[in-house]
Amino acid sequence: MYPNLKYDPLKDFVPIGLAAGTPILIVAKKNFPAKDLKEFVAYAKANSEKLNEAHAGVGSVSFTTCSLLNSILGIKPTRVPYQGTGPALNDLVGGQVDYMCDQIVNLTPQIQAGSIKAYGIATEKRSPALPEVPTTKEGGLPEFQVSAWNALFAPKGTPKEVVTKLNGALVKALDDETTRKRLLDLGAEIADRTGRTPEALEKLVTSEIARWNKVLRAQTAAAK
Repeated sequence: MYPNLKYDPLKDFVPIGLAAGTPILIVAKKNFPAKDLKEFVAYAKANSEKLNEAHAGVGSVSFTTCSLLNSILGIKPTRVPYQGTGPALNDLVGGQVDYMCDQIVNLTPQIQAGSIKAYGIATEKRSPALPEVPTTKEGGLPEFQVSAWNALFAPKGTPKEVVTKLNGALVKALDDETTRKRLLDLGAEIADRTGRTPEALEKLVTSEIARWNKVLRAQTAAAK
């Protein structure tokens, strides 16, 4: 997305540890015609050019994850950019746009209130925060598996002992019951201790760069 980026996300930072993952949901305005994910897929394919997809701006989580969804479905809706998730979600609730993809932590209250429809959560298992929402695999779209994630990094050259100390503080914070409950209530996912190491985060970054480069290069080419 940014060919002149002044840093290399793989080489210019030292990984400290993964904080939490936030599953992605496919959601739509409450009067969207489809009753489940299979019907959503069929409707989107049949009405692609009529659909408006909201996102929080180019490069945002909602933009990149719906880029993946749209590529899987082979559709080209009108993509409507907003200055953040809040305005995009407001228009989805108001019915001005048709659908969007976003993190569970941003969507749970609206889904629970019935002000938007949730068609699927892009994880292996259902979320305890939204147990009634089926997974994309259950809904017949197993290819769409994606989560956003948050992690801690230090500048290149940070001494190993400093990284180890920071990682220890992160692990301790994520083991705190109050912190864990708050994150889990929001729908976030907390990695086990083996998934919070600097080495595990380095592997995650490498795999994510490879995955999203492919998706976003295709998106950029299609937009030209």
